[in-house]
Amino acid sequence: MNCVIIDDDQMSRRIIEEYVRKTEFLALKYSFSNAVDAINNISKEDPVDLVFLDIEMPEMSGIDFLNTLTSPCQIVIISSKEKYALEAFEYNVTDYLLKPILYSRFYKAVEKATSRYEKTREIKEGDNEIFIKKSAKLVRVRYDEILWIEALENYVVITTYDDKYTIHFTMKAIESKLPSNVFLRVHRSYIVNKSKINIIEDNSVGIEYEDDTKYIPIGKSYRDKLLGDINVIIK
Repeated sequence: MNCVIIDDDQMSRRIIEEYVRKTEFLALKYSFSNAVDAINNISKEDPVDLVFLDIEMPEMSGIDFLNTLTSPCQIVIISSKEKYALEAFEYNVTDYLLKPILYSRFYKAVEKATSRYEKTREIKEGDNEIFIKKSAKLVRVRYDEILWIEALENYVVITTYDDKYTIHFTMKAIESKLPSNVFLRVHRSYIVNKSKINIIEDNSVGIEYEDDTKYIPIGKSYRDKLLGDINVIIK
């Protein structure tokens, strides 16, 4: 996995650099002392699979950096404070490491990142469907049939053109099962099929449904990710 380190703490950055070098399935591509240099120097033609990211940095925080990402990659937060953990996991980060970081804890995080990375790679071009349990049977549903997914207490409701499926799943779990190049989290309670979005208006996205438009709210922390993930032309 190609790795990037972004941390303004020089000592912490050097420790993570050494940890990456001693882990045979990781390759260090870049190491930056700030997020601004990272976004200006990481090449889109040189794919990044895993980012070790500090939160508190001058000019641009780690959370601000997460909002600039336009392609999916594994994110491991490295921070000296616990207070940002809840906000960080809203971005579906892979793990959250507290400084000082031991190699054993670092290795556990990269194993988790590798597992998620391999699952993403397994999604081939021909794999465009998912099986959903309905009553006592499994029903095959193509990705292009799914319009949106909504959280409902301890369940999620998957809405298609012709049906709705209520399953005992968390949003985080269902999000990990779906390809990120097709589906996008736009709110704590909603995941949408990006190809079904017809309009973005104020703080909502519109999806055509049953001869009408279903408006789905955009969470404040998800808006920049949404706009960065679609092609936008602004005059």
